[in-house]
Amino acid sequence: MWSRRDTIISTITLLLTASMQSRGNSQTLPIASILAPTGKLRAAVIASNPVLITLRRDGTLGGVSIALAEALAAYLSVPVEFRPYDNPKEYDESLASDIWDIGLAARDPSRAEYLAFSETFMEVANGYVARPGATLERAEDVDQAGIKIAVAIGSAPHSVLQRLIKNAEIVPLAGGFEPALEALAMGKADVYGDNLHLAYLVADTLPGARVLPGHFNVVQMAIGVRKRAVAVLPVIDAFVNQIRADGTVQKAINEVGLRGVQLPQQRS
Repeated sequence: MWSRRDTIISTITLLLTASMQSRGNSQTLPIASILAPTGKLRAAVIASNPVLITLRRDGTLGGVSIALAEALAAYLSVPVEFRPYDNPKEYDESLASDIWDIGLAARDPSRAEYLAFSETFMEVANGYVARPGATLERAEDVDQAGIKIAVAIGSAPHSVLQRLIKNAEIVPLAGGFEPALEALAMGKADVYGDNLHLAYLVADTLPGARVLPGHFNVVQMAIGVRKRAVAVLPVIDAFVNQIRADGTVQKAINEVGLRGVQLPQQRS
C-alpha cells in the first residue's frame, strides 16, 4: 500500500512530466536532478528575519524556513544544506551566483531576474515600532517631514517604503533585531519598519517603544527557484499547496509563536 508521501510524489511527478512535455521536452529528468543538481537541496535563508528563522537552544537554526526546506528535501529524498545570510542585502548579493537552489524569502520583484516564485506559503504584515517618546499614533501618521524611518537595506519592506514614502526620511541599516533596537534606543530613527513580529519583539525589549496600529504592506513569502529549474515550479507549487493544507506551515508558525502572520487565503 502506498504511503501518503508516495501519493504526493506520484502526483507532483505527473505534474512535472506534463509541464515539461508542454514545453517540448521529449525526455524528463528526475525532479531532484533538475532542482538540486549537486545531489543536495541547497536552501538559502535570511538569518536576521525572525519570521523566517529562529535560533534553537542548541544553537542550530529553526523556524518556518527551516521546517519547509527540510520538508521539501524529505519529499524529494535528498539531503538539505542551508546557506544562511546575515541580512537581506547579502541574500540579494548572492542571487547572481548559482550557489544555492531555492530561497525561502519574500516574493520581491527585484529578485525576479534570477528566481521564479512558488505559490505563497505565508503572508506577513509589515508595520512600525516607534521609539520611546515618539508622538506618532498610527502607521498612517508616519509619512511626514522630520520623521526618520529605519528599515533593513535590501529587504522587501525597504523596497515598498521607497515607493510609498514621500515626505519622511528613510534610513537604511543592517537588518535584524539588534540594529533595529539600537536605532530606536539611540534616537537614530523615530520608527523602524519591518514585519510586525520583529516590531513586537523590539517593543517587548525596549521600554517605552510601542507598535503603531495599522500596517503599510503585506509581504508574500514564497519559495524562490532558480530560473534554470523553472520546469519544476509546478512541483513546488503542489508541495506548497500540500503543506498549507495539511497543517505543516501552521505548525511551524505556532511552534515559534509568530505574530502578524497568516496563511494566504485559499483561492476559489
